[in-house]
Amino acid sequence: MLISLIVAVAKNGVIGNNNDLVWKLRDDMQFFASTTRGHAIITGRKNYESIPERFRPLKDRTNIVVTRNRAYVAPGAVVVHSLEAALEAAASSGEEEVFIIGGGQIYAECLKSGRVDRQYVTHVDAEPNGDTFFPLEGLGSWRVETLMQQESNDRNEHAFVVSRYDRL
Repeated sequence: MLISLIVAVAKNGVIGNNNDLVWKLRDDMQFFASTTRGHAIITGRKNYESIPERFRPLKDRTNIVVTRNRAYVAPGAVVVHSLEAALEAAASSGEEEVFIIGGGQIYAECLKSGRVDRQYVTHVDAEPNGDTFFPLEGLGSWRVETLMQQESNDRNEHAFVVSRYDRL
């Protein structure tokens, strides 16, 4: 099973603030939806709860929520208590590619494990304030392909570039 990570990150490494997004990038959201649709997604509890309730669980995906809280319930989602259990749940469903969608703790744990095969990174041309970060260092050791470039416009408040990084 291919383990992929998908993230939108500012030039200063910020990915969120107060458990919320720090920008409106509709075309990136569309990329996220089309890329992850039909696959399992793994998310931490805080990130899952940051998704507006009307969109939870994310449609057309197996939602796997990682939390230490043994009493946590997420209707329509699979709740597990470790990253390893999340990966096992995805693999046991016959998943070919699973997507790690955040937040910061899950990203860091996944990258530290060395098990990430691919990263879809939206590089946002902004430097917002935030309290959640993504480690940008280390991307130079991956093979990179630009998938999409977008200037700022009425749908996207910042310019961005979507790149796919594959492990060498």
